[in-house]
Amino acid sequence: MPEPLDGIRVLDLSRVLAGPFCTMILGDLGADVIKIEQPGTGDDTRQWGPPWAGGESAYYLCVNRNKRSLTLNFKHEQGRRLLLDLARDSDVVVENFRVGTLDRLGLGYSAMSARFPHLIWCSITGYGLDGPDADRAGYDFVAQGEGGLMSITGEPEGEPMKVGVAIVDLFTGLYAANAILAALHARARTGRGQLIDVPLLPVAVTMLANVGSNYLVSGQLPQRYGNAHPNIVPYQTFRTGDRWITVAVGNDRQFRQLCRILGQEELADDPRFSTNPQRVAHRDQLIPLLQRIFVTREADYWLTAMTEVGIPCGPINTLDRVFTHPQILHRGLVVDVPHPRAGSVKMTGPPAILSETPAGIRRHPPLLGEHTEEILQERLGLSPDEVAHLRREGVV
Repeated sequence: MPEPLDGIRVLDLSRVLAGPFCTMILGDLGADVIKIEQPGTGDDTRQWGPPWAGGESAYYLCVNRNKRSLTLNFKHEQGRRLLLDLARDSDVVVENFRVGTLDRLGLGYSAMSARFPHLIWCSITGYGLDGPDADRAGYDFVAQGEGGLMSITGEPEGEPMKVGVAIVDLFTGLYAANAILAALHARARTGRGQLIDVPLLPVAVTMLANVGSNYLVSGQLPQRYGNAHPNIVPYQTFRTGDRWITVAVGNDRQFRQLCRILGQEELADDPRFSTNPQRVAHRDQLIPLLQRIFVTREADYWLTAMTEVGIPCGPINTLDRVFTHPQILHRGLVVDVPHPRAGSVKMTGPPAILSETPAGIRRHPPLLGEHTEEILQERLGLSPDEVAHLRREGVV
């Protein structure tokens, strides 16, 4: 079966994380993604190591599978013409340049859409294409702070804390991919493309979710709860006799079951703890009582007992445990991808399974400019001699 986006052509002018994550998703779903890179240097993340595999950084490898790499200097007049030629029969362009950069080169959305009204153009920026901060560069770390996520992350008495991965970049890539799929669906009806504006800061604010809603409803600034939950108790980490675990009690029935497992049935009838609102109000009294019991036995004992009665819980795994987890292996999420320099590279595969049109890894993350000649011959009909001339001129 063909993949769901088979036949869709994407020009990827993005680099680092948010844009490449978006285009990787499209590539996993079958789109032909051409990654446009600066000759000689390419995507910044190619240098973000160690660790390395076959000379490629692990960072670069993580978001660039299912793409072909074409080096192209579109600050060169001939390079601009080649980019326009490639855009002519493309469906989607994804870019994350500073606002106005491509417009100054005559390669922005206005110029492109006037020539190619079918084109779907996705701009990923820090703050948006207009507004008082539009000209500011966008960085995940800054967005986590400015968008409020760091103010609600970390221990109550500790410093504000970022998430351990660039989560705003990743969410932005997901939003961008979803918006592109919606725009493709709309174009099937109207025949026209459109501009998609996906900035990091607004994405960070939408990620506040229930915590943001709590503030908008109450007007009360949230505090940091560490690994606890502002609205549900107990819903946090606990230290056991050998390691940390997560316990996510979602209702009063589960709390009563937990009390039975812990040998503290009386806590379920204590008016301070019998309902979730009361447990939230008295968390400082309840949590130490539970922690004193959890530490008396090892994690596996508690996890088995809680799982048997349907209490959501789990270990806090280090990555060696994550990538040997039976369910992760069953899902085929760890994939050995053949690579021309490294032999093979272990990667995480697509997490979503489509029963009729499955996503998959068809191509290794490309070497810099690996497909330049192939693409220029296939898409633009250039001869090997013409490509060689472009190389000598520094165009590709």
